[in-house]
Amino acid sequence: MKYLLASACAAIALASSPAVAQDESGDVQIKLVATGVLPDSAIDQVNVDLVGLPAGTDTTANDNYVPTVAVEYFFSDSFSIETIAGTTQHDVDAVSGFAPGTELVSDALLLPATVTAKVHFKTGGVKPYIGAGASYFIWLDVDPGAAVIPLGVTETTLSDEFGFVLQAGVDVPVGDDGFGVTFDAKRYFIGTTARWFAGNTLVIETDHNLDPWVLSAGASYRF
Repeated sequence: MKYLLASACAAIALASSPAVAQDESGDVQIKLVATGVLPDSAIDQVNVDLVGLPAGTDTTANDNYVPTVAVEYFFSDSFSIETIAGTTQHDVDAVSGFAPGTELVSDALLLPATVTAKVHFKTGGVKPYIGAGASYFIWLDVDPGAAVIPLGVTETTLSDEFGFVLQAGVDVPVGDDGFGVTFDAKRYFIGTTARWFAGNTLVIETDHNLDPWVLSAGASYRF
């Protein structure tokens, strides 16, 4: 019994210590940010071509700007794990081989499931960080582009893929109540395989390097 009593007293003392509550684990930070998703989206390889694509055909995905939420758990003041929530929608257009702007993929809705581990530094009141992690790009919906539907294309798909992400940014506290502003940059290294079908026939298959930059800025609250 005396050991249980001693353990309980130690636990109460630990929980009531302001220094431990502030400097050790347990803090959560929520970020609400405006995010720009800026893909590269070049063709890496043509695997199937039953229609005779023009020589030098290449594509690009349009940029998109969306609200996103990030949730971060601090194991200590210098180490945290972060995940993001949000979707982004893109069209894919030709930049060469066809007339520029020829739409090949329409309204591709992406969920970029991402988890990063971050190391934080203290420089006065500014808190820069760097991070790295993994991502799984999940395509929730994809439609054929307006230019390929008249050619008999009935379905377009983009493959879900794993990739890697590097991250850097800065958190700037505003006051002493946990509020702040945040700036974040991520570079993803990830691809996808695009497929165009006419009925049940696969007529075009291409591998693409997406490798988007994802840039965010907004407000944060840590508690």
